[in-house]
Amino acid sequence: MKAISFGGGVQSMGLMVLAAQREIPHRTFLFANVGADSEDPRTLDYVERVAAPYAQPNGLDLHVLDRITRSGRRETLWGRLMRPGSRSLPIPVRMSNGAPGTRSCTRDFKIAVTGRWLRELGARPGTPAEVGIGISLDEIMRASNRHVEPHERISYPLLDLRMRRADCPSVIADEGLELPSKSACWFCPLKSRAGWAELLRDRPVLFERACELEETLTAPRAALDRDPVYLTRSGRPLAEAVTAAQDELPFDVGCDSGWCMT
Repeated sequence: MKAISFGGGVQSMGLMVLAAQREIPHRTFLFANVGADSEDPRTLDYVERVAAPYAQPNGLDLHVLDRITRSGRRETLWGRLMRPGSRSLPIPVRMSNGAPGTRSCTRDFKIAVTGRWLRELGARPGTPAEVGIGISLDEIMRASNRHVEPHERISYPLLDLRMRRADCPSVIADEGLELPSKSACWFCPLKSRAGWAELLRDRPVLFERACELEETLTAPRAALDRDPVYLTRSGRPLAEAVTAAQDELPFDVGCDSGWCMT
């Protein structure tokens, strides 16, 4: 079994086009959706409007997977973060010194969801499924050979083809397809300052909700006399940080798995 972890971004869509052109052997694409309230709305729109209609006539199977709890309830990342009384910090929030905290969002909402689907279809440690990740040559430092699940084996088709991220837009455009935007949760703390500024300018409602999230995550820490947490590395609330001078960071700093932002 060969599948692609489909993030809805440029590299993932480039892999879909390459699969349609028989340049890679993968026919199954798995989009682990962290929630309609959590994924970037532009990514969800692209998957529904461009990727899915392209996949089907080209003999590719695109599956949108949700996180389902043991009780059978669909869980979203935003829902977990905003649950009343929750002290969970599954996203890589920034501490007061700017360092990212630990996180479990990728593991719980991407890796585990994809792994469960593959296991249900028969993947086992002795007969693992191959999961292709859209890490490109210019991001080779993000690649690793670790087994994220015992019944999976990770591969990097873009590395095998010696392709860089900049090559993917041409592959997509030559197929006559619209280019996707960057994929990730719209409130991801790994977003650059420019990304936050763009969110404020173009989608102020989402920016205000991100400010609400930051306040919600900090409130229980304040009650325990602990340091606040932030969505940027500036050590300031988001509403101030996007207008304050700070170092420019690439969008994927700290994310080395490739399961998000591809």
